Amino acid sequence: MSENAEDKAVKIPAQSDGTEPAPSGTATVAGDAAPGEILLKVTGLQKHFPIRGGLFQRQSGAVRAVDGIDFEVRAGETLGVVGESGCGKSTMGRLITRLLEPTAGRIEFEGKDITHLGVGGMRPLRRDVQMIFQDPYSSLNPRHTIGTIVGAPFRLQGVTPEGGIKKEVQRLLSVVGLNPEHYNRYPHEFSGGQRQRIGIARALALKPKLVVADEPVSALDVSIQAQVVNLMDDLQEELGLTYVIIAHDLSVVRHVSDRIAVMYLGKIVELADRVSLYESPMHPYTKALMSAVPIPDPKRRGAKSERILLRGDVPSPISPPSGCRFHTRCWKATQICKTTEPQLLELRPGQRVACHHPEDFADQAPQDTVLLTAAKEASELVPDAILEESAQAAEPESGAVAKVPAQKTAEPEAEATAAEPAAEAAAEPEQPAESGEPAAPGESGEPAASQEPTASQESTDK
Repeated sequence: MSENAEDKAVKIPAQSDGTEPAPSGTATVAGDAAPGEILLKVTGLQKHFPIRGGLFQRQSGAVRAVDGIDFEVRAGETLGVVGESGCGKSTMGRLITRLLEPTAGRIEFEGKDITHLGVGGMRPLRRDVQMIFQDPYSSLNPRHTIGTIVGAPFRLQGVTPEGGIKKEVQRLLSVVGLNPEHYNRYPHEFSGGQRQRIGIARALALKPKLVVADEPVSALDVSIQAQVVNLMDDLQEELGLTYVIIAHDLSVVRHVSDRIAVMYLGKIVELADRVSLYESPMHPYTKALMSAVPIPDPKRRGAKSERILLRGDVPSPISPPSGCRFHTRCWKATQICKTTEPQLLELRPGQRVACHHPEDFADQAPQDTVLLTAAKEASELVPDAILEESAQAAEPESGAVAKVPAQKTAEPEAEATAAEPAAEAAAEPEQPAESGEPAAPGESGEPAASQEPTASQESTDK
């Protein structure tokens, strides 16, 4: 009898409201999903926020927060999404959980198109797709107790767990590392890490299949971050969860992710597994991000690390650049990068890159080697060692390594000035005449020649 009760407790969250047959509902339990199967598939996803103004509120433009992305998430894996602020990571998370209506594209969950499902159509799927929000302070209602907040999914879905809602909520609180006695407390009585645990408990209440975590540890202290990350790992192994984790901290993403997608200005520029992305990034933007990761090892503190400084700010998503959107800040950009948008292609097994001139790989556009003016300026901020490969393929007039020859020829020019004083002495008498100062009687080219070595000698001594 107890075994049947346990089975019933597992299958209850997947039951429907009566609009769907029970067998299909029981097949969607998180633990029954076969690992490796495609759970979520996104194709050409777009989200444009209109900009309106004037008396009649006519649309004058649009913010292209997400502008055509494609990726897949398999059951049991963790997909990390990284990128600069404003690149569309959080918007993407709200789109795949259907908190926002997509402008275009297609979202498939377990083979079912959920792109334009209404509130009623999405209600059964809310049990399988949940979200952990970024700010633990604003995602919890301060007027409700913790028991009311965590128990809300059961009441909204009409689900009564075995033993009652209160008992199940207290069990969830203990699962995420909180005291079951906190049931009657309010959110203001908890710290940031405890509030984030409450958000995790609410997201896991109905045993979902897919959890989208939007910056789950960005607002927490470093010590609390490790606890929350370890908690999410343990829950994934215990419940068979699938994560899409959006984060800024590349070290956290590396620790928890199986695959990582790098976003820039509404586009995915590189998608690869964790080892390939961190050991050999192929997109220049990914390489710049990796160079910004600090090295915490004290033994390597004195080691020379190359830091790539990107020139300028991220372009506006209202009017993104043509072609490759990173070409305005890239040190390898050519004319084809400005005119033709690169496609996200699989250049290595399991590593997809959208770049005409990828790092450590043969160029997809080898016929174009002349750098743009913006690329020449950006190359001055990039260490010369990083530019060796691109400099070998570039033409001499491209100016990619113009900085290095200028430094090498500075000293020979000074030596030539000191070694040939007679050539400069011939032009020396003309300077006082032009400035209006009279020349001293008896002054000629010989004394001027004798003075010039003296001046050069003084500069050499200094």
